[in-house]
Amino acid sequence: MRFIYLLLILCCFSCNNERVLLLPEIENAEVTEVLDVSPGYIFYDETQPDSTLLNRKNLIITTNWLINVDKRLTLRQAMPHIKFLQDKKRNAEMHKNEDAKNYFSCNDTSIGNLGFLEFTDVNYELIHVSRDSIRFHAAKSNPAETSVISELLTPESYLVIKKENKADFENLISPILQQKKDFALALPDENMKILGFSINIYFDENLSFQDYISIKSKFEKLNTAKLKIITNEFIF
Repeated sequence: MRFIYLLLILCCFSCNNERVLLLPEIENAEVTEVLDVSPGYIFYDETQPDSTLLNRKNLIITTNWLINVDKRLTLRQAMPHIKFLQDKKRNAEMHKNEDAKNYFSCNDTSIGNLGFLEFTDVNYELIHVSRDSIRFHAAKSNPAETSVISELLTPESYLVIKKENKADFENLISPILQQKKDFALALPDENMKILGFSINIYFDENLSFQDYISIKSKFEKLNTAKLKIITNEFIF
């Protein structure tokens, strides 16, 4: 199935007047097969005012969506289209399928085939704040409404990922993880369990979509049966 789908993607590109889409690369994707799908494409196109071209004509509301985004695009260019598609599916009133999910298609270099990164429950916001004002914005932001995933959800944290610190993910996330451990140690009831926590993530709009996927795949690997990270993502 995966090989057939990859072949179909290549055919779509080759039949569309030199239209080429370079998928972002990841390693060891958690999801390598998705059934009942329909594809959408966000192309890199310098002839367009925002250098992007959205093709969504094949997206069917009741299916799982595979969104193919060119890795050369910046978040400033790609994210408005991604948010538009996310909102379109969430706000659908007719023929809605609550079990249908959204995935980014990627090139999984560890298997030489497609891998998929889910973004169904991510809450995106495009904001206009300076870097110096992010901490004030984070202080005012409330966690998005989510289903209960734990006996206790720890206080919200925020993480700022800029173009110049994108490669330092481990050092950025370590203080937040330590904060959660300290919070757990301070609990008055030793029988209380922490199975999840939320993080507001602020992404620099100048990051490439490849940068974004690389960071997102690292976040995905932090999720385990006992630790679930809920993310609200702000593009600044």
